[in-house]
Parts: sequence; C-alpha cells; structure tokens
Amino acid sequence: MDASGRRQWESRSWRRDPLLIGAVAWTALAAVIFFALSADTETNTLWQVRAYWIFQLPLDGLLAYSSWRVFRVAAGATRRFWLVLAASVSGFLCGDSIQTVLTFVNPPGTWSTTGGIVQSAIFTVGLVAIVVAMLAHPHPGRSGRERLAFWLDSATVLVGGAVIAWGFAVKPGEYSRTDMLATLGLAAVALTSSFASVKMILSGNAPMRRSAAIPMTVSAGFTMIGLFVAPPAVGHLDPSVYLVRLMPSLLIALGPRIQELIARFDPEPFGERRRKRYSLLPYGSMIVALVALIAVMPHGVGAQMWGVVVGLALICVLVAGRQLVAFHDNTSLIERLDATMAELRRQAETDGLTGLANRTRFHEELGRALEQPSGVSVLLVDLDGFKAVNDTLGHAAGDELLVAVAEKMRAALRAGDVPARLGGDEFAVLLRDCAGPESEETARRILVALSDPVEISGVPVRAGASIGAASAEPGEGAGALVRRADVAMYAAKSAGKGTWKRYDAGMESIPAIN
Repeated sequence: MDASGRRQWESRSWRRDPLLIGAVAWTALAAVIFFALSADTETNTLWQVRAYWIFQLPLDGLLAYSSWRVFRVAAGATRRFWLVLAASVSGFLCGDSIQTVLTFVNPPGTWSTTGGIVQSAIFTVGLVAIVVAMLAHPHPGRSGRERLAFWLDSATVLVGGAVIAWGFAVKPGEYSRTDMLATLGLAAVALTSSFASVKMILSGNAPMRRSAAIPMTVSAGFTMIGLFVAPPAVGHLDPSVYLVRLMPSLLIALGPRIQELIARFDPEPFGERRRKRYSLLPYGSMIVALVALIAVMPHGVGAQMWGVVVGLALICVLVAGRQLVAFHDNTSLIERLDATMAELRRQAETDGLTGLANRTRFHEELGRALEQPSGVSVLLVDLDGFKAVNDTLGHAAGDELLVAVAEKMRAALRAGDVPARLGGDEFAVLLRDCAGPESEETARRILVALSDPVEISGVPVRAGASIGAASAEPGEGAGALVRRADVAMYAAKSAGKGTWKRYDAGMESIPAIN
C-alpha cells in the first residue's frame, strides 16, 4: 500500500470505528450536561464536578485498552514505549476512579476539577514516566552531542511552560502552594510532552504514526488553554471550562486507538521516515518568557516578576548551551565535509589501480610547474609487451604488473617528482628543477628498476619499457612539451626494447641513448 492509499484507508477506518465515534459522542454528551448545569448553584456545581470525573472514566478506559493492544503488536524500543504508556494510563484510570468516588463522599466546598492527593500523585508519576519515555526513545543516527542538544531543548521547553504558567495562570498569594505547584508542573509537562512528540515524529523513528500522534500533541494545547481560562480552583466554573479540561482526555484516547487500527492492517504501522535536526521551540520559549516578563512588569517587583526573570535567565543559559553544542556539531560537520571533499578530490586526481596521479592531475601539475622559472622535464614511459601479459596470464596479472611498475617508478624518482599513469600501460613523470642531463639519469634509473623481473602468479615477468624525454624551452606550453616527449617515446619504441630517447627542441634528429 503506497502512502496515498494508506492515508485514504486510515481516514475511512477512523470514521467507521465505533469506539472513536462513541468517544466523540460521549464527550459531546458531557458538553450538553455541563451547559445544562450552568446555573450558579451549589447543587449544579456539585454535579458539574461529578459529571466531569464520571465522563473521564470511559475515556481513560479506551486509552488504556488501546495502549495495551498496541503494546502487544509492537517490538523493540517501540514496545517499551507503549508498555510505559499502557502502564501509566492504567494508573490514570485508577486515580480518576478514586477521585470520582471522592466527589460523592467529600463534604461540600471541596469539589474541584483538580484531583486529590492520590489522583494527583498517580497522574504526576504517570505523566512524567510518559514524557521521559518520549524523550528517551532512540532516534536513528543520533550522536552523543545531538542527544545532549535534544535534552537541552526539552529542558528549555519545560522551563518555558513553567514561566508561562507563573506569569499568566498563577497568582501568588491567591492559591495554595499545592495548587500553584500543580499548575506549574502541569503546564511545564504539557508543553514538554508536546515538544517530545513533535520531535519523535520529525525524527523518523516515532513509536506511532503521525496521524496518531497529532491528537495527542494537540491535547497539550487544550491543557494549557484550560489553565489560562481558569486555573485550578474550588467553586463554580463556566461550562466551557469543564469542556476544555475534558478535551485532553478525549484527544489522548484517540491517538492509541488510531494507532491500534493502523497496526491491524499495515505491515509498517509505526513512524514515517523523516529527518529534521533543528527545532525552533526553544527559541519560542525564550520569546514567550520575554513576553511574560513584559506582561508582569506593570504589577511591580514581586514574586511573580522574579519568577519570570529567573525562568528567562535559565532559558537563556539553556539556549546558550544548545548553541554551543550546535557550534561543535557544525565544526565536526565541517571537518567531516572537508575530509570527504579531500577524499573525493584525491579520488578524482588519482589512478584507482596504481595510486599514481591520473592524466588530469598530471597536466595540472605540469601547467603549474611551467609557470615557474626553474627547468622542467617530462618523461613518457610505455611498457613493452604488456598486451602479451594480458593475453597469456589474464587481466588480473596485467593489473599486478601495472601496480609493480608504479612501485618501481616511485622508488626511482626524487621526492618532488610526480609519477602518473595516463591510461593503459602508459605512464608519465614530471621532473621539476631538472634539465636534460638530469632527466637522462632519471630515465636510466627507471629502466634499471624495471629490469628486475616481477613474480606474478608464480611466473617471473620482466617489464620492458620505452621512454621518451623532453625538457621545456622558455615560453613552451604543456601540450607542446608532452607532444615532444611522446614523439621521443615512439622513436625509442621503434629503436628496440630497453631504450629511451630525448627530443631536443630545434633539432631535426632524435638522438637515441641506450
């Protein structure tokens, strides 16, 4: 199934799934009840709170059921993630069940959408476990510095969520310390979970398909909205607040159910391959913290302002650390690119068989050498009888002979000379600071070195060669110099094996030196 067909199938399956339809209808029924009990009376407030917790339970049940179902078909790190999620949401179901019972037995004046000690503890432990599982989920090809950058990004978003809550949702002195800490923690964890889920999707190794992760990510947004429209408090709330606070339960439940449906029929049910190595969210946290600082400044210097200032300073430190890690990553990347470019350049300039310079590099080196005032000579070396070696012993033996010739040539040359293989059995040598007599001596050394036989596949083979030499005249170009050496080489070959010839400019004859 291709990507387009898969998306169409997923869309149709969601619309027909009775549990998804039932979850949406259940939430709509809850909204109707919330608005039906909108009158500001003690009885209505009591039943709004009771309805809020009662309607949580089936959504928690759907979330737990679907999470365990996905856990059973997953494997590896993905299976571990779903195990943590399934265990955590099972705890949510227990905690919400306890809180639902307490709304019927607690005395008037204690009803709230904020859970009690037991429910809050279970919820906090489970939510932190889920966020840690999301942050710790392995990403493909991630280096140690990239993992550190990811955790710094996460910490920045975590602090940013707390700063937002402190600046806009929390009123020091108006709430109890428990409610204040709960608000800060919930805001921080909600933003961090959203960030972690986005990073997992972008990494290409998410434990869920993007279509399943989206509603779970959006739920964090509803959690933040619920904090801003009315922070946790005891007493009457607008019906829309109850609905906004119930929406995260619906959205979080939809994700695992969608993933379960995908896993039933798709052979590759988890994350699509995507890569994105950067994130703008940490920088967004810095901007939001600055906005929070501006917003609380008119209220004067107090706990709220100092909290935002400390949060902003911490975010700046984390972002600076993130930039430092990115700087080192970029430096390493540049070093790797330089090394890769150097290797590609070496391959482009080197003969793959012998390791000598190739034709292109030889002509580049020759052109640069001719620009200098010192003398330049060129040797062209052509092996004699190389075709017979290929025909009788095979091409592999011919390659061994070429490699042996290259090694002998290197040993016979000076440090600054440039040996090259021009192609086939034809070699060349660039001799810098070398006049005619010195080039003759180099040619003799090469012929002596090649006179020793090379053992190939147990057979001794002697590599005879014909060498043509030419020394550059003032103002002479590379092409003309190589042509004179080429003419001398063919003259040497015509004269017989073990000879070399030098082509002197301005001379009609080509003297042979044996």
